[in-house]
Formats: sequence, C-alpha cells, structure tokens
Amino acid sequence: MKGFLLISNLVETQNKKKIMKSTIKSITSFMFMFVVSANVMAQDAKPKASPAETAKGKVGAANITINYGSPSVKGRQIWGGLEKYDKVWRAGANDATTFETDKDVKVEGKNLPAGKYSFFLIPRESGTWTAIFNKEPKQWGAYKYEEAKDALRVDVKVKPLAETQEKLVYNITNKGFSLNWDKVSVPVAVK
Repeated sequence: MKGFLLISNLVETQNKKKIMKSTIKSITSFMFMFVVSANVMAQDAKPKASPAETAKGKVGAANITINYGSPSVKGRQIWGGLEKYDKVWRAGANDATTFETDKDVKVEGKNLPAGKYSFFLIPRESGTWTAIFNKEPKQWGAYKYEEAKDALRVDVKVKPLAETQEKLVYNITNKGFSLNWDKVSVPVAVK
C-alpha cells in the first residue's frame, strides 16, 4: 500500500510540474505577444513625414477644397534643390494635390469649369511660376502627368515670406488661394 501511495504522489507531483510548465509557457507567450503588439502600435503612432491635409473655403459662390500632402523643410534647400526649377511639381507630397470647385470660376482671369483637378506648379527661378489644373485628379505625384490633359495653365507671381514656413500649407481666402512653403508664397487669384 505504501508503494502505491508513493507512486501516486510521484505521478501527482509530475502532473503538477507539467501544469506549471504549461502555465509558464502560456504566460511567456502572452507577454511576448503583448510586447510585440505594443511595439507595432507605437510605430503606427509616429506622425507621418508628409501628412495629408485639406484646405476648404469659399471664393464668391464657389466652395473650394484643396487636398494635399504637407511636407516639411527640415533644413533642406527646397527651391532649385529638392524641387527643381522648370519641372512639373505635384505642389505637395505623395499623391498629386487636388483642387475642387463646385462652381465655374475664373483663375487669373481665365475660365475653369466646376470639377476636380490635379494641381501642379512649375517653379521658376525668375519668380513667375506656372500653375496647372489637370483633368486627371487621381495621380501619384507628377510621374504620369500629361500636358495634353491640362484644363488650364496660368502664370502667377510668387512672393517672398518674411519667415520660413516649415510645413507646406494652402490657405483659401475670398480672393483665391495660396501655397506657402519655405520662404515662398504662391498666390493664385480666383473669382
């Protein structure tokens, strides 16, 4: 009988050890998954380098919406450096900037029908830039830009900013809109 009890106690002790090992493995696995999940979520929480932004406003009776990616200067040379002179530029970051109006408008005195357009600029060292409203609003950058799809091109005079505008921003006023970035403001008259 004593032998039976001894064997029974030994089996019971081994079962407890197995349960304990299993429990420790489960807790370790859970902690590992928790740490990995927390790290992934922390990475997602970092701000994007060029976050998507929207500017909305009214010009006359027209509702204007501009969607754009907003990059930062980050100490870089923007004009003639990062953004080359005399080349079509997406006027923001990531997807091409879009300009949408629910009414026909005049841009720098020229007609632009109601609709949604991609908006591009051609920066020039001279200070007179070309603003482009293209009929293909869904574009990534200016990589597949086609001049044949332009709805309107106008020349605009840039203005210097008194202080550096770190993040690219669009402002809509009752006279039109402007892009401000680095030390440059690009006003576009809209009526």
